[in-house]
Amino acid sequence: MSAPVAIVTGGSRGIGAAIAEKLATDGFDIAITYARNAEAARNIVSKIEAAGRKALAVQSDSGNVTDNAALVQKVVDKFGRLDALVCNAGAYPYGGPDTITTEDISRTLDLNMRGVMVESIHAARAMQSGGRIILIGSAFGERVPMPGISIYSATKAGLVGFAKGLSRDLGPKGITVNVVQPGPIDTELNPADGPAGDALRSVLAIPKYGEVADVADLVSFLASDRSSYITGAALSVDGGLTA
Repeated sequence: MSAPVAIVTGGSRGIGAAIAEKLATDGFDIAITYARNAEAARNIVSKIEAAGRKALAVQSDSGNVTDNAALVQKVVDKFGRLDALVCNAGAYPYGGPDTITTEDISRTLDLNMRGVMVESIHAARAMQSGGRIILIGSAFGERVPMPGISIYSATKAGLVGFAKGLSRDLGPKGITVNVVQPGPIDTELNPADGPAGDALRSVLAIPKYGEVADVADLVSFLASDRSSYITGAALSVDGGLTA
């Protein structure tokens, strides 16, 4: 029997890379997407293959509907199946009404919501019972502790509504849909020692940044058979930001 297959969008670095590597250790063959950094994507593919699993890197713009629709078919053509989709790619615009542009809004909606919707729908058509759709949201979709993130927060809150609805659509088919909501996670794009670090730690119950493994471990659980009765849920891994 062939190994289960997972897609991780934006899987070449940060949280996405950690998720891809964790699912590979769980026995999944992995397809990751990347926008520009082919070298980083090749590095993750090499790590997955070194762990004994098959891997594929697909250059794909998660904000482009054509790319979204083609992604699942490329993976099914390569591996013959699809068992889990992790929608991790996204945009993080920062700014208030005086600085945010309509182009910022459109791009964020395309990446954080429309792309996720298109990928999820195509993935659902390719999945059998036991399939898993996991959307990487944000604790900022539930609580907005600072100015400048209204557009980002709105899109991440929207993922919860989408997941709840899609879970109703797919539950009879045995496919679950859930949202993982990270809080501040120490990555290259949001380092714990960065300019926002102290402000973010001040709103946490556990006053420290999380690690990428904290998010990857939760995704691993949701992608497994152990989570078969969890669907339509938004699960936070946020150090108590939403407490």
